[in-house]
Amino acid sequence: MPDLRFDGRVAIVTGGGRGIGLAYGRLLAARGARVVVNDLGTAMAGGGCDAGVAEQAAEAIRKDGGAAEADASDISTADGARELVDRAWRSFGSVDIVINNAGIFWTERFPDVSRDALDRQLAVHVGGAFEVTRAAWPHMTAARYGRVVMTTSSGALGSPNLTTYGTAKAAVLGLTRSLAMSGRDGGIRVNAVAPMAMTRMMAAGMNRTRAERPSDDRDPGLVAPLVALLCHADCPVTGEAFNAGMRRYSRFVIAESDGYLHPSGDVSPEDVQAHWGEVADPSQLRVVTDTFDWGEVHFGLLRARGAAAAS
Repeated sequence: MPDLRFDGRVAIVTGGGRGIGLAYGRLLAARGARVVVNDLGTAMAGGGCDAGVAEQAAEAIRKDGGAAEADASDISTADGARELVDRAWRSFGSVDIVINNAGIFWTERFPDVSRDALDRQLAVHVGGAFEVTRAAWPHMTAARYGRVVMTTSSGALGSPNLTTYGTAKAAVLGLTRSLAMSGRDGGIRVNAVAPMAMTRMMAAGMNRTRAERPSDDRDPGLVAPLVALLCHADCPVTGEAFNAGMRRYSRFVIAESDGYLHPSGDVSPEDVQAHWGEVADPSQLRVVTDTFDWGEVHFGLLRARGAAAAS
């Protein structure tokens, strides 16, 4: 099997100055991509800024023999996102790959959390990914080619101390699937990754003993191979999400049960209760790829039941 190369491709990596983002940039550059490293250089919770973080990462890539430019735009704003994409275009003449990796993090418990905290999480994780992808989209559409990788998290599944972070990461899944459908006919593939690696964020969410325990399995570089595949011309999917890291790579799906279909429109709460085993049956789960796929099954069942009742 030939190596997956990125010669001639231009990649934007947000949050690319440290940790997982830096691992992405280094791997893509080592395989021929020209990389724009975007990082505002903030503290983990989003305060302050340091343009040197992006520049140091870009310099590290250049020292390894790769091509890289640094950018410290604030991607949570439309102006900052456009500035980033314009820099990639001016520097390298193309925008083929966008990895939306920038994020902020803190822990909290509901209801002791403010609306401002939620807004800040949404602005970076969802708004930032939305704005950078929107700015890059016309270039990808014109080329009829593009690869976009969003960053979600297992926190989207629910955690008592990740109310705002988990909410934002769940919203990223919805954005991923919507954009995948928008780009499907234009050669643009959009997927998401939920990384697992020892970074500032992971350390902050763990107790000190676990965070300080050494483990090569937690190397951020172990997330990058799957992301590189999602960035490649041979990417086999769109609209999907994957867990990646610690040497394990798996599909992260949205599914529904086979369910219960009542024979008429006269449905009571007691009817639903009586058939709860069918409603919630985990043994008949079906992966849902998009709303049209869901609709074909849902309305197909209704039509089939109607035809059976009429015969």
